[in-house]
Amino acid sequence: MTAIAPSADDQVTRHNWSREEIAGLMNLPFNDLIFKAQQVHREHFDANEVQVSTLLSIKTGACPEDCAYCPQSTRFETGLTTEELMEIQAVVDSARKAKEAGSSRFCMGAAWRSPKDRDLPVLTEMVSQVKALGLETCMTLGMLTDHQAQTLADAGLDYYNHNLDTSPEFYGDIITTRVYQDRLDTLERVREAGMKVCCGGILGMGEKPEDRVGLLQQLANLPTHPESVPINMLVRVPGTPLAEEEDMDPIEFVRCIAVARILMPRSMVRLSAGREGMTKEIQALAFLAGANSIFYGEKLLTTPNPAENRDQQLFNQLGIEPMEIEAAGPEQRSAFYNAATH
Repeated sequence: MTAIAPSADDQVTRHNWSREEIAGLMNLPFNDLIFKAQQVHREHFDANEVQVSTLLSIKTGACPEDCAYCPQSTRFETGLTTEELMEIQAVVDSARKAKEAGSSRFCMGAAWRSPKDRDLPVLTEMVSQVKALGLETCMTLGMLTDHQAQTLADAGLDYYNHNLDTSPEFYGDIITTRVYQDRLDTLERVREAGMKVCCGGILGMGEKPEDRVGLLQQLANLPTHPESVPINMLVRVPGTPLAEEEDMDPIEFVRCIAVARILMPRSMVRLSAGREGMTKEIQALAFLAGANSIFYGEKLLTTPNPAENRDQQLFNQLGIEPMEIEAAGPEQRSAFYNAATH
């Protein structure tokens, strides 16, 4: 299937949303908000297709940053085993398995503040060989210099992930080892190099409702909307400062998905980390609210993700099909459903 063509009354994509406008959407009666989000979603996408990605940690732990949610920081005792940068062939083997299981995009994440230039030849070769399998490629490696961004783009990297995490006002409560502008600068370098942007945030970190509004405003008012917007639910990891944080109300989480869809109508809104703790009913509501991308597999970097068969069964139950990419072809879809029968 292909995306539904925009209707004549399709809203103009905006980059000047006020916090008052976004808060007004967030506070709509739930049914009205979901209805509005579903209308926007159907103007730009097939409502029964979801893009499937796989995320692999290619370098684990020993990160010098102090992100309060992250088990990979050297500052927290989480019992995580650190691992050096993976061999190229091991990454390619993992990508091949991901494609066979139905993924169309392969994301590679390294726990760095920023990569070293000496690592670029290995990283660019990973990109080249994964792309040769017919997969879209994405990396998340921390902050980038102009040279690093251009080198990755020249290697053919399709997407670069660099999340804003939260609002500018709450950011300092979560991270002190870099400032908000550092993240915005990296996003600008990625754009200037010609790559697509994957950028979202994490909910449930103790932020106030106005911080969720602030995060969505930052994303929606970027000069170009991120092509992918991952909306993460905090995964509470023992040993991190947020290990005892209270659960976010799942209905409020779905509201954020719906508002993200309305604000960024042409973006892929990814139901990302935290799905392991979500019921199938909440995930179904998230898809109804406009989420049309997931991470697929047993792990997201170092935290659990729903087992593959559970995702396949939910897709079957909801009548959802994996989204194809031109380079991947229809075999991704059949692989996803064939695996559900085993």
